[in-house]
Amino acid sequence: MKGRKFNTSGRCYPEKHYMVNLDSRLREIKELVDNGDYLVVNRARQYGKTTTLMALAQYLKDEYAVVFMSFQEMSEGDFRDEYRFVSAFATRFLEVIHERKVEGLAMDEVTAFGKAVAETDRNMTLSGMFRHMKRLCATAYRKPVLVIDEVDSASNNRVFMDFLALLRAGYMSREDTPTFHSVILAGVYDIKNLKLKIRPEEEHRYNSPWNIAAKFKVELGFSVPDIMGMLSDYENDRHTGMDIPLIADLLYDYTSGYPYLVSCLCQMMDEWERESGGKGAGWTKESVSDAVKLLLKDKNPLFDDMVKKLYDDRELYHMLYSMLFLGKSIPYNPDSHAVNMGTMLGFIKECGGAVCVANRIFETRLYNLFLSEELLESVTYQAGAADKNQFVEDGFLNMESVLGKFTEHFTEVYGDSDVTFLEENGRRLFLLYLKPIINGVGNYYVEAQTRDMRRTDVVVDYRGRQYVVEMKIWHGKEYNQRGEKQLADYLEYYRLKKGFLLSFNFNQKKQIGVKEIHIGDKTIVEATV
Repeated sequence: MKGRKFNTSGRCYPEKHYMVNLDSRLREIKELVDNGDYLVVNRARQYGKTTTLMALAQYLKDEYAVVFMSFQEMSEGDFRDEYRFVSAFATRFLEVIHERKVEGLAMDEVTAFGKAVAETDRNMTLSGMFRHMKRLCATAYRKPVLVIDEVDSASNNRVFMDFLALLRAGYMSREDTPTFHSVILAGVYDIKNLKLKIRPEEEHRYNSPWNIAAKFKVELGFSVPDIMGMLSDYENDRHTGMDIPLIADLLYDYTSGYPYLVSCLCQMMDEWERESGGKGAGWTKESVSDAVKLLLKDKNPLFDDMVKKLYDDRELYHMLYSMLFLGKSIPYNPDSHAVNMGTMLGFIKECGGAVCVANRIFETRLYNLFLSEELLESVTYQAGAADKNQFVEDGFLNMESVLGKFTEHFTEVYGDSDVTFLEENGRRLFLLYLKPIINGVGNYYVEAQTRDMRRTDVVVDYRGRQYVVEMKIWHGKEYNQRGEKQLADYLEYYRLKKGFLLSFNFNQKKQIGVKEIHIGDKTIVEATV
């Protein structure tokens, strides 16, 4: 189907869009539905929830009576009080049954439900609505399944809590009373831990009646094989000659399989491929890097929401800042507000018992956000901008010159600063200096696996050429030599012969400047400040 494209807005359709194969996920979810589980699917924005659940509704329709609806189809006013909610919910529930031709329900009971809603004229209570839904469930000749998407649109509302409580009551008594065989509620926030303002004068508190949900462990993110399958599908249509395993690995390295990010990068490269006349120019290692660079500068709803959430939640903001710039290791404790919130929003994940940023693109975007807050007032950023033209030779970056000039600037401006200031700010200052030099041409990311309070590895990509810069705080000669060996090993991983080491040395007898060190066949350019 050559008319298909990559999609980054709304639901994906297999006949219109290139997408990963969902069959294994649908089978896993169906097992939970078969078991009669009530589920909460909370994943980050644009993580494929709606596409997966609508595909699930199709997957189940021959065996179950599936009613799929979304709270985004209801307005804020519909949640204002119980009567408005019941009228809006029941009306939409019945509309879905007719619009999607849901089979498996007794139509005389559907008609009776609709007539009762019309006759009560916004005076039906929640308990009254549930009595009608019980009759629907009792007379259904296929097991009824209720799926509600964007359910957290109404999370901070008492009437919704009462709705959840009645769903729970039906679940608890389902051995004796007809109710939905399975219920799936999907959104960003975990409704099992909703903060509800019970009374106007009270603080928000954790208070949700939804403690019956089974564990939902189905992975909605993309794996490397998922991405390879999608690219193979594309290649069968386009015949670009791309190296599918290489491109899939690169996409995963940058995105960790975040569906929207993968689709964004693919969409850009597909557009370049079309512009090139189908000669494979859009699907190279360099084009992945170029697409990442553009995505990092893009203003889109996902990144806008990230910024808003961070400014609204200063505890989450400070946790991420201390991780990225101070190298602090944050234990992954889901009872921590910042950890819990960051996980639900998709900003962070667990890595070996500690918190880490969910993917390289988010991490670089966060670095850029934090750095941008001080660019205009930063003498270091201004110095980098003023010096930038002298660092490009034959179109490529001379990183040795960058380190040399940064050493001069750092010594001149910050040489008399105290040790605490330098330990906390040295690495941030180098990134501020580097940013205007590579801006518009290259990009960078920080290797999360090697970042701690003593060491940070920055990988700079400039016109397809990579530069590995290890920033570290001096803790003695022996530690420094170990760091040089670690950098040499890291260069082997990146298949590079030359690496760069920036040492922040607070020893009074240090020798400031730049020198070369040779370890085996590797050359390390070390700058000491």
